[in-house]
Amino acid sequence: MIQPPVAILLRSLLLSAAVALPVAAAQGPPASAPPAAVAPGVTVPPLATVAVRLETALGDIDLEIDVAHAPLSAANFLRYVDAGRYDGGRFHRTVRPDTETRPDVPIEVVQAGVAPEREAGDFPPVPLERTRDTGLRHLAGTLSMARGAPDSATSDFFICLNDLPTLDFGGARNGDGQGFAAFGRVTGGLDVVRRIQAAPASGQSLTPPVAILRAVRLP
Repeated sequence: MIQPPVAILLRSLLLSAAVALPVAAAQGPPASAPPAAVAPGVTVPPLATVAVRLETALGDIDLEIDVAHAPLSAANFLRYVDAGRYDGGRFHRTVRPDTETRPDVPIEVVQAGVAPEREAGDFPPVPLERTRDTGLRHLAGTLSMARGAPDSATSDFFICLNDLPTLDFGGARNGDGQGFAAFGRVTGGLDVVRRIQAAPASGQSLTPPVAILRAVRLP
């Protein structure tokens, strides 16, 4: 399949992310600190983030989506939110010391996505936004896109439970060295994320998965 140029794809993806911005601008910029996942020296302009809440079976998780630094990944995530595609989804994977299969490059994350029966309707994959280019880092609470090959991310995402530089560009976790696309952070409910990580699992598969009841933008 011939892919559209990145510039055209970016304009298309940002349509959903931009909808809320004029309203926010009329109210004045929020008084909030830059996301913790941003590298030192990187500033966040006003109205550069969108707040999202994941309502799960174990509690709510509040997210800050970084539209400014990772526009493709952020807009991709937001279009799944706005289309209601995460409603009825699930956290399905936990990586922790007792489930880790890569002791040479250990990580601690939980991974989520749409319901399995809806995966066939995923939007087209988005280009990989490398941390080398965005200035974001995989720190505790960072939200990032799951992927296989570069430029293959669709609906699955993961949350870091600790600082994981091996997931950044040049890191050793992925053999291609391209890292993963960080695009936001947890602002509330990291304790819920830890409960999800600690839930019963068969290997790395949560058994049963932890349901996402609803995913919505916050004012």
